[in-house]
Amino acid sequence: MADTALAAPPRSPLSHAADRLAVATRTSGGAVRLAELPFLAQINVRLDAKGAAAGAVGLALDLQLPLEPNSVVRAGELTVLWLGPDEWLLVGPPGSERDLESRIREAAGDETVSVIDVSAQRTTLLVAGPRARDLLAHGCALDLHPRAFGAGRCAQTTLGRTQVVLVARGEPRAGFWVLVRSSFAGYLADWLLDAATEYI
Repeated sequence: MADTALAAPPRSPLSHAADRLAVATRTSGGAVRLAELPFLAQINVRLDAKGAAAGAVGLALDLQLPLEPNSVVRAGELTVLWLGPDEWLLVGPPGSERDLESRIREAAGDETVSVIDVSAQRTTLLVAGPRARDLLAHGCALDLHPRAFGAGRCAQTTLGRTQVVLVARGEPRAGFWVLVRSSFAGYLADWLLDAATEYI
């Protein structure tokens, strides 16, 4: 049996890029802010949106699962993204994976539900600041104007040829979350840094 006391602490996919992201943020004069938000809990949930489990899970999480396509619901530290008619992604604080998973399973009872911890699959990049939309528009085909993709919206899309889940958090300070697979995180960070050079 492995000695867990000697286990190395977890290392985020972008730990090697933290300094470069911080430098870009400092030198942009406030135009853009780039940072990794490592280790956020991410739980993929699939269930019948019209079934009893949907309401029960919502009560257990103190929120209602969003039913409008590409919408986001927030309650406290929990954010729920609509990914499909029967699919959601719950994003919570680091270390809350097991609690969220057990609350969902317990609430669903005998109803058919799929609950998968995908926290290690992705990391999250924060892209904020007054020029955040312009920066993202360099490599995203979505219309990112606030009328089309304002606060409380999300979409599965591509950014710099990388599949991501993009979340509009709100005003420029809150910016956007870019959820990207860990294996593509380094590439996407490099792409963002390169695209941000006009603001630095």
